[in-house]
Amino acid sequence: MVYRGSQSGPVFGLRREIDRLFEDTFGRESGRTGWAPPVDVREDSTEIVLEIELPGIKPDDVEVTAENGVLTIRGEKQSTTTEGSEGRYHVIERSYGSFTRSFQLPNGVDERRIEADFVDGLLVVHVPKAAIAQPRRIEIRNSGSQPAIRGAPATGDSVERSRGAAEKQAEARNTTSGPSGRAK
Repeated sequence: MVYRGSQSGPVFGLRREIDRLFEDTFGRESGRTGWAPPVDVREDSTEIVLEIELPGIKPDDVEVTAENGVLTIRGEKQSTTTEGSEGRYHVIERSYGSFTRSFQLPNGVDERRIEADFVDGLLVVHVPKAAIAQPRRIEIRNSGSQPAIRGAPATGDSVERSRGAAEKQAEARNTTSGPSGRAK
C-alpha cells in the first residue's frame, strides 16, 4: 500500500494514537477539546454568517448558544468503529469526540435574532446586524443676545422681554444696513 501526503501514512497514524494516549492519560486542558470543525466566517452589510463543517453529525448532537456577546457551538461526533469488528485499520484520520468553538461577536449585532440551519453536514449560523444609529445634526436655536440665567425658571414676562429684545435688534440691523447687507 502506498501512502501519499504529509499527513497520511503509518507515521501520522502512530503520532495521532500517541497524542490520544497522552490526552487520555493526562486529561485535556480546560477549555480545549479533542478536535475543532473547520469554520468559514463571512460578513455583508446585513449579517455575519458562520459556516461550520460537521459531516457525520446529527443536528440533535449540536448546540448553538449566544450569551454576553459570545457565540458558542458545541457538539459530539460519535465514532462508527467498534472494537471487535473484523479487519484492521491501516489509517485513521477522522476525528471523533466532543468539540466546542466560541466566537466573540462584535458590537452592533442582534443576538436575539440569531438563526441556524443544518443541511448536508453544514451548519450555517446567521447573525443579523442591528440597525446602527446614524449621527443626527442638532439645530442650535438663537434665543436672542441675552443669555438666560441658569436655574431661574422662565416666566411668561421674561420670555416676552427676550423676544422683544431680539426683534428690536433685528430691526436695528435692517435699518442700519443697505440692500447688500453692509452698514450705510
